[in-house]
Amino acid sequence: MGITMVTGGARSGKSSYGEQLAKERGKRIAYIATAVVTDKDMEERVRKHKESRPKEWVTIERYKGFDDVDKEIVEQTDLFFLDCITTMVTNLMFDKDIDYDTCSNEDIQMVEDYVFSEVDKLLDFMSDNNKDIILITNEVGMGLVPAYRLGSIFRDIAGRVNQYLAGRADEVYFMVSSLPMKIKGDDR
Repeated sequence: MGITMVTGGARSGKSSYGEQLAKERGKRIAYIATAVVTDKDMEERVRKHKESRPKEWVTIERYKGFDDVDKEIVEQTDLFFLDCITTMVTNLMFDKDIDYDTCSNEDIQMVEDYVFSEVDKLLDFMSDNNKDIILITNEVGMGLVPAYRLGSIFRDIAGRVNQYLAGRADEVYFMVSSLPMKIKGDDR
């Protein structure tokens, strides 16, 4: 199993570059879309993403429960492409019925443990099936300090997840204005 991580700021070209890598590395690709449509804006973003990716790629819409992916899809897939980890983290955080403005540090730790358990389940699924994966994620530590507690909690959890994934990854690319910089990997 090989893990490639592509990170960068919003609209930095992460998804496009990751898709380019996927096309170079696999013939049969399964695209894991982690977004949940919550409003018209998200519906439009999802529509544009669907239109932009190759029609022959299989799409799996989920942000958890990876061990339930159809075995036939797994057997027929060379490479998985997940877009995106930070959206996955957001959805997992909102799985928990918590008031993030008033919750305790113990509640936050419980949520973070839950998020990490789902990330590990994803990586275990890839390892158990000997599949490569390209992970797209947002670099959340370079932006503004969130004005609200929920934003700070999200930034902290997503940042730690990114650190964890970068540590596990074989390759890491950092995108700036659609230009990739390889920051981890053998041929760096």
